[in-house]
Amino acid sequence: MSDELLSMICDEAAERMVRAVEHTRSDLASIRTGRANPALVEKLQVDYYGSMVPLQQLASFSVPDARMLVVTPFDKGAMPAIERSIQESNLGLNPSNDGMNIRLAFPQLTEERRRDFVRLARQKAEDGKNSLRGARRDARK
Repeated sequence: MSDELLSMICDEAAERMVRAVEHTRSDLASIRTGRANPALVEKLQVDYYGSMVPLQQLASFSVPDARMLVVTPFDKGAMPAIERSIQESNLGLNPSNDGMNIRLAFPQLTEERRRDFVRLARQKAEDGKNSLRGARRDARK
C-alpha cells in the first residue's frame, strides 16, 4: 500500500472515531441528572405548523436555579406544541405555562429512577465503544 492510501485510511478512521465520541458525548449529556440542564429538552422534536422541528430552533433556555428550567419560545403561538412535546417525552417533567415562558421543575430523582439512568448511561457508553471498535475494524480491513 502506498503512503497516500494509508494516510487516507487513517484520516477517515480518525474522523469516524471523533464523530463516534461526539455522538456518545451528546447522548450522555441528554441523560437526566438531578439538575436542570437544557441539553435534556433542546433536541425534543416539536410539531410546529406541520413539520417536526427541534426545540432549540423554537426557543431559548435559561436555568434560574438548580431545579428549574425556563423555556422562552420565540413565537408565542408555538407554546401549546412545545408543552405537548415535553409532556409526551419520557422525561417525567410537567410543564407550566405562564403566558410568556414554560417553566419545567425538576423533581428529586427516586432511587429506582437513578438506577434506570445508570443502566441507560452504561448502554450508551457501550454503544459508543462499539462505534469506536467498528471504526478501528474498518480501518484495518
